[in-house]
Amino acid sequence: MASLTSAKRLVVKVGSALLVDRATGLREGWLRALAEDVAWLRSSGVQVILVSSGSIALGRLVLGLAPGGPLEQSQASAAVGQIRLARAYEEALAPHGIVTGQVLVTLEDSTDRRRYLNSRATMETMLSLGVVPIVNENDTVATDEIRYGDNDRLAAQVAVTAGADVLVLLSDVDGFYSGNPHLDPTARRFATVERLTPEIEAMAGEGVSGLSKGGMVTKLMAARVATEAGCAMAIALGSPRNPLRLLEDGANATWFLATTDPQAARKRWIAAMKPKGELTLDAGAARALAQGRSLLPAGVTAVAGRFGRGEPVAILAPDGARLGLGLTRYTAEEARLIKGLRSGDIEGRLGYKGRAALVHRDDMVL
Repeated sequence: MASLTSAKRLVVKVGSALLVDRATGLREGWLRALAEDVAWLRSSGVQVILVSSGSIALGRLVLGLAPGGPLEQSQASAAVGQIRLARAYEEALAPHGIVTGQVLVTLEDSTDRRRYLNSRATMETMLSLGVVPIVNENDTVATDEIRYGDNDRLAAQVAVTAGADVLVLLSDVDGFYSGNPHLDPTARRFATVERLTPEIEAMAGEGVSGLSKGGMVTKLMAARVATEAGCAMAIALGSPRNPLRLLEDGANATWFLATTDPQAARKRWIAAMKPKGELTLDAGAARALAQGRSLLPAGVTAVAGRFGRGEPVAILAPDGARLGLGLTRYTAEEARLIKGLRSGDIEGRLGYKGRAALVHRDDMVL
């Protein structure tokens, strides 16, 4: 089983039912305890990302709306609740000297390569600056995401985008059971799931919470996304105070084991892509790549093909031999304009400040 304190990067998903009481509103004491857990993990050198539901539930309470209702009502509630949700996390984490930042995304952001790279770059920068990202579904514009309650899968996508090695879904149950433990007293909990089989998936039931929409089906979908990307995942009981410290101390949970590590999974994903263009390098750039460095525009001598930002391109040696494949941070037109330029000269050529790397080493397989 994975250890939280040994993780390099941890994503924690918080459900609505844990954060919001239908009668009294925000569970401030519970949130303060969660903030203590985040501070403790950060003191152990763990980077933490929180994926939080709750904006719709908070907004409905403020507006005096009953659960349910039309989609537009949920979106309006989300608009009201998002402000309060972000402020609640800011106020809970600030006493620990932790700066927070809100990130609003949808599942579509992980399927579009350009938006995927934007999200990845933003997340990396926030974490490098010591910020704890508070990620929430952009429910004010989402449609299917609200209807299906996909924050479990969203958390898995965030884990993949951020290259996390551990994902924790804080739930209203203490793990994955052979049946619904709320309805079947004979259901048994799995301590570890090494592989998601059809038999395991057939055991999934739906949630019974009045606030959260995500059931065990979406949690297993999240587990598949996470584990195939090299991220171990736990389903743990979230209702007690300090749930993350309890999990680290051995509280009941189900751990889904990763099948590889995040970097290897990402490299395989990139290697399977069909290139949309080619970048030919000079000898110095080819040597730099062999040493594990990113590809800078200064080392590019020729650009071929038509490609957009985030699309795969073949990387060629001076003699035309293929060195590898990478996701470009510039379009083909931009790449042609800046090839051969030093990083400090990019803005003068493009008219706006660009990125230093044409292909970052994390987005490249040789």
